[in-house]
Amino acid sequence: MSEKAAVLVAGSWGTALASVLADKGIDVNIWTRNEAQCQEINERHTNERFLPGVALPSKLVAVTDMEEAVRGASSVVIAAPSSAAREVACLLKPYWTENMLVVHATKGFETESLKRISTVISEELECEEGRIVVLSGPSHAEEVVKRCPTTVVVASLNDQEAAKAQDLFMHSYFRVYTNRDMLGAELAGAFKNIIALGAGMSDGLGYGDNAKAALLTRGLAEITRVGVEMGANPLTFAGLAGIGDLVVTATSKHSRNWRAGFMLGEGTPLEQVLSSMGMVVEGIRTTKAAHTISEKYQVQMPIASQIYHVLFEGMNPKTAVEALMGRDRKTEMEMMSIETWEQWHS
Repeated sequence: MSEKAAVLVAGSWGTALASVLADKGIDVNIWTRNEAQCQEINERHTNERFLPGVALPSKLVAVTDMEEAVRGASSVVIAAPSSAAREVACLLKPYWTENMLVVHATKGFETESLKRISTVISEELECEEGRIVVLSGPSHAEEVVKRCPTTVVVASLNDQEAAKAQDLFMHSYFRVYTNRDMLGAELAGAFKNIIALGAGMSDGLGYGDNAKAALLTRGLAEITRVGVEMGANPLTFAGLAGIGDLVVTATSKHSRNWRAGFMLGEGTPLEQVLSSMGMVVEGIRTTKAAHTISEKYQVQMPIASQIYHVLFEGMNPKTAVEALMGRDRKTEMEMMSIETWEQWHS
């Protein structure tokens, strides 16, 4: 009897991950609420709205019933937008069993509570957070479905669960590393979307490589700074979930966050940007979350702060850049508090 997996939500990333599993010979059910999308995937083996022009594996079967989706599955992959993660986990709960591996591939926070998605899922499934595995790293869905070489990280508090996820996804074109720092992997994957918005704004304003390099470098510094203050390992931010995902999201036209930022930099109003995208731009929600988190932990996030002003207070992106360039003089290594630094080096 062949292995079976369920992927919840047939967006671009969920479809890409389901395709990897199907390429491995795993029987995959991908769950969607949309009857027309379900029919398209099953009859035409395409998902044109999210991945136009891509032929999907025949082993990938779409279903609209949650019970049918997870029946007999040994693994469940949740690839929902952050705003829908709790609802999807709640729908999964009646059919989830203790022996199922649960992997989530969502990069963001729950909007109101600011909880990490692993926390949200564990609350709804009423299980320990160590049962959840986070999948993150530099991985455009558009490239994964074309079988371009891709490398990601799976992070969990439980080494055995991480190893199971590694075995589940490891393939000739999809390499998987493990990491124990689930907190850092989730924070890095969420916060880098803010910097990607900024990189898009910089390009939209017509600035060059110098500006983008500075933005990415200093953006990584503030992501690491707040992550460490929240309890993450600084080395995670130098890995695939951190700088790896930051580079790919902030420099590619595949990136929704970069594209949204580019349009804002060109002067397109936010409402028009959102209506034209047709898909979720996680960085916009995450910018609001970062604004609250930086105040809570008393950690400076100057780039995220200026992007917040652009998104939610109507500031001109060029004015935001001028504000960043005009900040007080700093030393480059003002990364974290002395107490936190000593904690990691004791």
